Amino acid sequence: MSPDAHPAGGLHQLGTGALRQRLARGGLHLDLGLVRLRVRADEPSFADQLCEVYRHFTPTEEPTWSDLHVSLLRATGVRRWLRPQVRFISDSRMEFDPFPADHALPLLEWGVNWLIGRRMNDVLLLHAGTLERDGRALVMPALPGSGKSTLSAALSLRGWRLLSDEFGAFDPRAGAFRAVLKPVALKNESIDVIRRFEPGAEIGPSFIKTRKGTVAHLAPSFEAVSRRHVTALPGMLVLPRWQAGSATVLEPVPPQVAFTSLAFNAFNYAVQGADGFRAVMALVRGMPAWRLQYSDLEDATARLLERWHEQVPLDSDPRP
Repeated sequence: MSPDAHPAGGLHQLGTGALRQRLARGGLHLDLGLVRLRVRADEPSFADQLCEVYRHFTPTEEPTWSDLHVSLLRATGVRRWLRPQVRFISDSRMEFDPFPADHALPLLEWGVNWLIGRRMNDVLLLHAGTLERDGRALVMPALPGSGKSTLSAALSLRGWRLLSDEFGAFDPRAGAFRAVLKPVALKNESIDVIRRFEPGAEIGPSFIKTRKGTVAHLAPSFEAVSRRHVTALPGMLVLPRWQAGSATVLEPVPPQVAFTSLAFNAFNYAVQGADGFRAVMALVRGMPAWRLQYSDLEDATARLLERWHEQVPLDSDPRP
C-alpha cells in the first residue's frame, strides 16, 4: 500500500476539521489491541500529527469502557501566547512537565506508554519489540539504545506483523502475546536509517530538541491495525544489540540468560509475583533464545528470517 493510500474508515476519512472537533469535544477513541484509549486535545496542530501516524486506525464509536483517558491541553496564562505549551493530563492529574505545544504527539506517545507500563498488570508486560509471523511471536527484550525499535520497524517493513516496538504483552491465560499497537518511535539517526531501508515507509513529522533528541514515528501498517486482536503464540526470543561497524552475529544463549533478560526487562515482574515467575519460565521453556549483534539492517533481518525458518515450527492452529 502506498504512503498516500488509506483504507476506508481510517483517520484521514474524517478530515482534519472533523478530527479537531472530535478531539476538542467528546474525545477520540482508539482501540490499540490490549487497551482502549480516549484522547482529548485542544492543540490545533495535534490533529494533523495524529492523522499521519494513526492513519490506518478507525475511530471507534463511544465505547462502554476505555482503559486510558488522556487530555492534551494548552497551558493557560502567559504560556498560551509566549512559547505555548501543552500538558498531559490523565484522570485529572498532570503527570509530566509540559511540552512545547507543537510537540503534542511525542508527549502523547511517551505518556501513554508510561500509563500502560504502570497499569496493565493482567498480563506480563515486557519491555520488548514484538512481531508476529506464521502465528508465532518474535520477542526482543532490550534496554533503551539497543536498536530494538529500529529493528522492529525494519522487520515490520519486511513482512512481519508488528505487535509493538515497546511492549511484549504476554497473556498467561491464553499462552499468547497480544498487540499493544502504536506507532514505532524512531530517534535521531534511526529516522534516516529506516527511510533508506524502505523509502516508502509511512513516517510522520520529525520533532527536534526533545529529551531524546529528534523523534519521528512509523505508522503501523493497515494489516497490523486490522489484525491487532489476533494473538501470537511464543516463537523465538532474540536479545538485540546494535553496534556500529559490527558484523551480524547470531548466537544461542542459555536458558538462565534468557530468564534473566525477560525478568529484568519486565515492567511488572515483581508486581505479578509467583504468576510472573511462572510466565517467564513458560516463555523460556517454550522459545529458543538467541543473541543478535548487528549494524546492517538488511543483513540482520535476513539472518533472523533464516534462523526463524530453522527454529520455529509452523503454528498447527493458525490464527485467522
